[in-house]
Amino acid sequence: MSKPIKVLIVDDSAVVRQVLTTIFSADPQLEVIGAAADPILAQEKMALEWPDVIVLDVEMPRMDGITFLKKIMAERPTRVLICSTLTENGAATTMQALAAGAVGYVTKPKLGLKTFLSDSAAELIRDVKQAALATPRDFGRVASPGVATARPVHSVPGLSMAESSNKIVAIGTSTGGTQALEILLTALPRVCAGIVIVQHMPEKFTALFAERLNGLCAIEVREARNGDRVSIGRALIAPGGMHMRLVRSGAFFAVEVFDGPPVNRHKPSVDVLFRSVATVSRDNAMGIIMTGMGDDGARGLREMHDAGAQTVAQDEASCVVFGMPKEAIRHGAVDRVVPLDRIASEVIGFRH
Repeated sequence: MSKPIKVLIVDDSAVVRQVLTTIFSADPQLEVIGAAADPILAQEKMALEWPDVIVLDVEMPRMDGITFLKKIMAERPTRVLICSTLTENGAATTMQALAAGAVGYVTKPKLGLKTFLSDSAAELIRDVKQAALATPRDFGRVASPGVATARPVHSVPGLSMAESSNKIVAIGTSTGGTQALEILLTALPRVCAGIVIVQHMPEKFTALFAERLNGLCAIEVREARNGDRVSIGRALIAPGGMHMRLVRSGAFFAVEVFDGPPVNRHKPSVDVLFRSVATVSRDNAMGIIMTGMGDDGARGLREMHDAGAQTVAQDEASCVVFGMPKEAIRHGAVDRVVPLDRIASEVIGFRH
């Protein structure tokens, strides 16, 4: 039998510490090695025994969670799950945490917290187990949230801004995807093929994520709205809690944002997007599947591949979790497997 996953809970709420300890201790694959009210106390516990996964609150006395996270990632990259409120402020803080190297997040309500945590026990246990499979990385080299870095603006012959894109790049990603997308999109020139993206995220998070990327990138990045045109130099990110598919509207491509049941447990789902691209754009498309847990997107990418699209998967060495790309490769959906820092070149080269 494999060793249990060592979990450290860091939260200033005694209720949260108590409930999470009870939930995690009930699973034989998890071992709670400590629960601390703040990062200072957590550091004392970590000096004695280092955890496999840290469940970390962000608003705490003496040292906030983001500062603590950055300190951990600089000293000894560790799998960290951020525990934040499902509010706009909570979402903004979570974006900072993911950019700093957190492998995932758990959202919690402001009211009815104890009941919510108890009702979400199975999901919380699954989140910790998934986090334990991730490869922690220090993303400190990535630009700080909200700070746009000066980047050279390249032009691509034969293309101009504000034109409809007849080439479509569809990207799907999950765990580790916020960092990976930042690395990819900030490397793109101002003029490139139109991009549509599904990043597994809840409502409220995607708008802030898109806004953050828009401040860092040469291209335009925004949360998709129903009917948005897919244009050269624009990336549209599916809103959390909604599906997105590609449609043809006259002579150009657009996106349809719609509600519906989760697909592969996700909404938005990568498969929903990829399947629509396979149907509508066919061989005028490129599909890219990146770091993430599970198999969402694998079958949709195979449909794109069979329709004549070019298909690319992020390689295992550069993934936080080599789940979605691995499944796509297993399904025979992938033409090329490349490291994260070469995916931008694939996008730039996708033109005729």
